Amino acid sequence: MQTHLADFIRDTPAGREADAILRACVHCGFCNATCPTFQLLGDELDGPRGRIYLIKQMLEGQPVSEKTQLHLDRCLSCRSCETTCPSGVRYHRLLDIGREVLEQRVPRSFAGRATRFLLCETLPRGEMFKPAVRLGQLMRPLLPSLLAEQVPLATAESARPWPRKGRHPRRLIALAGCMQPTLTPNTNLATARVLDRLGIELLEVPGAGCCGALRYHLTDRENAFADMRRVIDAWWPQVESGRVEGFVMTASGCGAQVREYGELLKHDPAYAEKAARIAAMTRDVSEVLAAERRRLVELLGQAGGAAGQRVAFHSPCTLQHAQKIRGVVESLLTAAGYQLTAVADAHLCCGSAGTYSISQPVLASQLRDHKLAALGAGSPAVFATANVGCQRHLQSGSPTPVRHWIELIDERLSTSVAGGRRAEGD
Repeated sequence: MQTHLADFIRDTPAGREADAILRACVHCGFCNATCPTFQLLGDELDGPRGRIYLIKQMLEGQPVSEKTQLHLDRCLSCRSCETTCPSGVRYHRLLDIGREVLEQRVPRSFAGRATRFLLCETLPRGEMFKPAVRLGQLMRPLLPSLLAEQVPLATAESARPWPRKGRHPRRLIALAGCMQPTLTPNTNLATARVLDRLGIELLEVPGAGCCGALRYHLTDRENAFADMRRVIDAWWPQVESGRVEGFVMTASGCGAQVREYGELLKHDPAYAEKAARIAAMTRDVSEVLAAERRRLVELLGQAGGAAGQRVAFHSPCTLQHAQKIRGVVESLLTAAGYQLTAVADAHLCCGSAGTYSISQPVLASQLRDHKLAALGAGSPAVFATANVGCQRHLQSGSPTPVRHWIELIDERLSTSVAGGRRAEGD
């Protein structure tokens, strides 16, 4: 694609990156075939190719308006188009650049600014988010249905304890995150229990907070970078001491963000090296378990109970498209004795996409309902996923339980341990 970027961006790092991305695009349109919003709306400007043209025009200095803003806002940032693209176009980076420029050039309405401000100031802060959720749950019966759907139902916390510390020489750090401790508190607990049985201690470091993804994708870049630096500052002493071998991510959305720290902070002289090191040491929990597969299979082989239970797995976009981890969770669930049902169009987004379900509720609900129909086609007893946002969004429209897949592995291992103890008693 020929480019003639305007003076205001041509010789900047962002401009050079955008120019290279634009020149890689060959207009083939394969991306539209796997774009969720194009599938729903059928508008060229609501597909990746159309959005690329809009961003190109803006960076070349042509006028932009609320129409440009509308089409870029509708993008889920799911990156399915990147998986499809034969030319390797880094669409998500071009979108990041385009959204930042657009935010400076097209003012939002007062309501739009207020909504984004509340999202940026409330969701990433656990100390504010938790009481807000509790208040919403109390008022849920009084709220309009569209708003009530955004309030998660209360989740019962497991009575099982976090494994005792200091038992294993191998240690990994998990990110507690900002919303996960309130919305899905059992996820990291289940991970800690599974890793404990594999001889690995899981730690959470106080003060790490939000990974920065939420503010970053809402173009609150200054505060997003502050969030990222806060995580790095909390974790870096553990890296320097050599007491931990890496970082394990239980929310694939956070994992996708942390693994890009090196790229996002490469121009920060104080944090570039640290960010790259932490990004390189970060793995999804599925990758950690896959590396311990032999021992895990031995433990699972002793399990009874839920063998054959039907499960439909929803692979979040941040897992399959951003981190390019495909088939790993499915193989682990199969090894645990679960029967996976077929899911049509598994590459498509569920509509959660960070704050998308709040900012674009109609499109998000349509995508969610399509996904739930695909997940439910095989009549599974439970839906499993790998990201807190997807889990909450899918559960808001489904009577079928939606759980993090690591909880299912934990349950099977717990059955294994209980069965082993009974056998020893006999």
